[in-house]
Amino acid sequence: MSLDRRQFLTTSGAGALGVALSGTIDALFSGAPALAHHGSGYGKLLPDPSGLLDLPRGFRYRILSREGDRMRDGTVPGNFDGMCVFESRHGDRRLVRNHENRQSAESPVRAPAALTFDPAAIGGTTTIVVRPNGAVDEYVSLGGTAVNCAGGATPWQTWLTCEETESRRGQEGYEVDHGWIFEVDPYHNVRNERPTPLTAMGRFAHEAVCVDPVTGVIYETEDAWEEKFGCFYRFLPHLPLGGHGSLRAGGTLQVMRVPGVPDLSVVQQPNVTFDNIEWIDVPDPRATTTPTRFQDYGAAGVTHAQKLEGAWWGMDGAAYFVSSFARRENGSAGVHQGQVWRYDPRGRRLTLVVVLHGNGAEDQLFETPDNICVTPFGGLMLCQDGDGENYLMGTTTAGKPYLFARNRQNVGTDSAPAYGEFAGVSFSADGRTLYVNCYWPGTTFAITGPFRA
Repeated sequence: MSLDRRQFLTTSGAGALGVALSGTIDALFSGAPALAHHGSGYGKLLPDPSGLLDLPRGFRYRILSREGDRMRDGTVPGNFDGMCVFESRHGDRRLVRNHENRQSAESPVRAPAALTFDPAAIGGTTTIVVRPNGAVDEYVSLGGTAVNCAGGATPWQTWLTCEETESRRGQEGYEVDHGWIFEVDPYHNVRNERPTPLTAMGRFAHEAVCVDPVTGVIYETEDAWEEKFGCFYRFLPHLPLGGHGSLRAGGTLQVMRVPGVPDLSVVQQPNVTFDNIEWIDVPDPRATTTPTRFQDYGAAGVTHAQKLEGAWWGMDGAAYFVSSFARRENGSAGVHQGQVWRYDPRGRRLTLVVVLHGNGAEDQLFETPDNICVTPFGGLMLCQDGDGENYLMGTTTAGKPYLFARNRQNVGTDSAPAYGEFAGVSFSADGRTLYVNCYWPGTTFAITGPFRA
């Protein structure tokens, strides 16, 4: 945990992303607090008397779950990260939530043997059930995994949880290799028994995934912030859109090459577009001897980027993914405080939708995005993960930024970061409730109020 900016997640993001930001990006460049509080959004943030979550006037929160609470089968684990909301035909809502536990975590996931992949690992997922009457049930849905950071929802209503690690058997006490993707069913926990890694989807420091609901192709981000940076991948399943368990049939993993662009950080202006994107087969997806990003892809190589994080499939038929930041001291060719990219598979076209340039304390209000979520009203919600204060940021459909929430639980300092990031933001299907996590101390909030366009 020596990063100056912690790994973030993306479970939500979306369709109107290009519309919301393209052409109005200067508003995000400025990061002016006056604009954020008065020029757009829902108004200034009001201090929370309980010291947990500052929100605009008229909004309120409910704590659904908190690290250390009792749940159906034990104690709620810590390090809340990626999450997604699933609607049930019975009227309840189910939130599958990641726990990004490394071996040093203080609040491990304790799962029964049937739900455990590696008895030595302490990460996993929990599922929260919110009944129509407001009652909450909570239980472990996957255990024995490691560093479950982000993931993504499938069109058949399951959650793909991603291990953000490359640790092998014997390292850190693990009994098997880690760095896989696992499928979690939000509705039938018996389907989560005998956890099976989706090995064909690659073994690397996974961050997030998104699924093309028409073709079944899955896009994956790799969160690497030093050495040779991570890559953007796609997985071509043998059984596309085959439902729960179909990904176990395997497929082909490929890595993206942008001709002439080895490092995405050099692109500094929004709306820059690259055509004829190439996809190269990964020689050894399981990385049995060499990490996937280091493997031999010929003289032309492949395209890398620092801190590839959140990913989401947009309603406009494109995959969106985030580079959280780029630093020259880490080896990046360029510098930025956040990029959002749009890949159009029909046109094999990649476009930089937004780039953030933080210059000074005020600009730090708008930087290092991770999870992204398009609201039901067309704007964006962006999870911030940084040292000190962390905000849930938004943009209007005109691209104007605003602050929607501030985590008051811990602010930390540059020398003693508190890891108070937001993660796992998403809306209910009716648009009336926003769900979001605070990483530490792990807290899941349900926020309601006068949401509007």
